[in-house]
Amino acid sequence: MKHIFKLAMPAFLSCAAILATPSVQATQIVVGQVAPLSGPEASQGRAYAAGMQFLFNDINRAGGVNGHTFELVSKDDGGGPEDTVAITRQLLTENQPMVLAGYFGNRNISELVIAGFLEKEKLALVGYRAAEIGVEIPQLYNVRANFRTELSKITEHLAAIGVTRLGLLYEEGPGAAALIAVTEEIAKKGNATIVSKASYEAGTTRVADAIDTFVKAKPQAIILVCSGAAGARFIERYRADGGSAQIFIHSGADMERVTKRIAENRLAFVSSVMQGVAIAQVVPSPYHSSRLAKELNEAVAKDGKLDVPVSYVMMEGYIAAKVIIEAVRRQGKRPTREGMAAALESIDSLNLGGYVVGFKPGMRSGSKFVELTIISDTGKIRQ
Repeated sequence: MKHIFKLAMPAFLSCAAILATPSVQATQIVVGQVAPLSGPEASQGRAYAAGMQFLFNDINRAGGVNGHTFELVSKDDGGGPEDTVAITRQLLTENQPMVLAGYFGNRNISELVIAGFLEKEKLALVGYRAAEIGVEIPQLYNVRANFRTELSKITEHLAAIGVTRLGLLYEEGPGAAALIAVTEEIAKKGNATIVSKASYEAGTTRVADAIDTFVKAKPQAIILVCSGAAGARFIERYRADGGSAQIFIHSGADMERVTKRIAENRLAFVSSVMQGVAIAQVVPSPYHSSRLAKELNEAVAKDGKLDVPVSYVMMEGYIAAKVIIEAVRRQGKRPTREGMAAALESIDSLNLGGYVVGFKPGMRSGSKFVELTIISDTGKIRQ
């Protein structure tokens, strides 16, 4: 009884409310996240968590959704795929989440799917960051455009300005062959050719050999599918070695944090070396005057606690929380794990303020939104 009382109390405003609905108890919706909260990608994991938490706090202060409140339980995997699986197992046992969200990494998510937790537990994962090329998994619901859509946006832009000789830098791993094949396919549609390809060891910034490859091949533009740290190392040394190609970075690289840090210490480096660098963004800017940006910044102001700066990654977490909240709202008074999947399937055109999310059978990438941004002389991201 003590445990039930603890969960029920936050959602009821008075004894009269309890008496009015004796057969229905409010639920605390536990949202589970296992992500890199430490290590090289910690800023991304923490920013995604913060975006979700700010909205959940705002909703809880207003009394919840259908009386239900939200609790985010975030656990640190340090970026390691094996730890992702082990900690998720622990999370399921100890916290019994109704839904998962905010996971990171191709291998991490692949290992999670292989472990069978999602299918066995009838558990949906809503919102994750991975440069994946593969079959859509029924239990995975992303709130952003997929990597194929990102690549298409980049190559369409390059075709429009007459850039046809491309390079590709990618992280080594099981999905590399599929990534190369899709990149070559999409480039061909834009009458472009991948004239040079180079890889680097996963989890490192060892890009010296890749730089030599591209300096010799002289592509007009290079697409980087890498971590923010590897991307920053590549750009600095490539420019220092005389490389002049335009550089396009996929959205999963945390270049926003990297360039801000560089700008604080080495402004001259940003203005000279980062010139000609573009970043694909898959959510609206958190800095402009859109409805979503206004809502996010108001939620941050209400909370009064900001351990990580407002960013595109934080905006993505905020959007994931919105989709989760909508799925809970559509279930009414008795949300369940099974009900989450059905509710998510019913979301076909959810307008969050100029950003539309929708799912269909066999289509788990909820958005087509992609825009290209550039880095200013002060290290800021601008459209």
